[in-house]
Amino acid sequence: MALVTTTEMFKKAYDGGYAIGAFNVNNMEIVQGITEACKEENSPVILQVSKGARSYASHTYLMKLVEAAVMDCPDIPIALHLDHGPDFETCKSCIDGGFTSVMIDASSRPFEENIEITKQVVDYAHKYGVVVEAELGTLAGIEDDVVVSAEDSSYTRPEEVEEFVRRTGCDSLAIAIGTSHGAFKFKPGTKPQLRFDVLHECEKKLPGFPIVLHGASSVPQEYVHMINTYGGAMKDAIGVPEDQLREAARSAVCKINIDSDLRLAMTGSVRKHLVECPADFDPRQYLKPARANIREIVRHKIVNVLGCSGKAL
Repeated sequence: MALVTTTEMFKKAYDGGYAIGAFNVNNMEIVQGITEACKEENSPVILQVSKGARSYASHTYLMKLVEAAVMDCPDIPIALHLDHGPDFETCKSCIDGGFTSVMIDASSRPFEENIEITKQVVDYAHKYGVVVEAELGTLAGIEDDVVVSAEDSSYTRPEEVEEFVRRTGCDSLAIAIGTSHGAFKFKPGTKPQLRFDVLHECEKKLPGFPIVLHGASSVPQEYVHMINTYGGAMKDAIGVPEDQLREAARSAVCKINIDSDLRLAMTGSVRKHLVECPADFDPRQYLKPARANIREIVRHKIVNVLGCSGKAL
């Protein structure tokens, strides 16, 4: 099976009351861990690449890793998506380079400017059969080159979504309902709570239209504890409760982005191995358990959070 777009994925997810996992990839072990889990659970998947990942590993290396995953998982629908494309030029480069989906993130711009930039990307992408995700509302937090303070974040305004989608022609829309980028999503002592009222109002304005949640890692405390136990310093790392993500996946949310959880699983595994086995110096010795933990956390998300196990066909 060749790389696919998210069009059919999202239609089935919307009708079936589940979401597709969009997992950020940077290297071979992450790609393998994700796709091995999807193969075991017979789940579709979106592999997404940020501008930072392209700078780190290069477009060519990442494309070849994804091509290898497609060959290794011929029965699993895999889409390749640009996460947080900052401008038209980056989106164009990914479209021309074989991506099947791109996100243009002009959410920090004024409403009219967001529409103008998004429509420019949509017009180009659709000529080549590539789908486009846009964003309305601004998430707080830090992810690669995306840095937004809590003061500058804003919830999506439901009264704007219909006009935005109609005028841009985008294929899916990321909204801000209380998720945030990074591993420190909520302050200690506060109750993490997503704004389902905003989500449901957006659903009413856009019936049948796929919604996306960014910054939706749950920040598993076992990995936070592992990192801290073996020399790390991640005090007060708090994520989005998984029961709330599962509730969102039953609604119009068809794509849930997960990145920090994979980073925590990999970093915790590597730290633990190097402390417990100080004589090891072969990267394969500590990257193998890291890959295994990524596989297990992705399997957990597929089964217990996203609800997309068995949905590959």
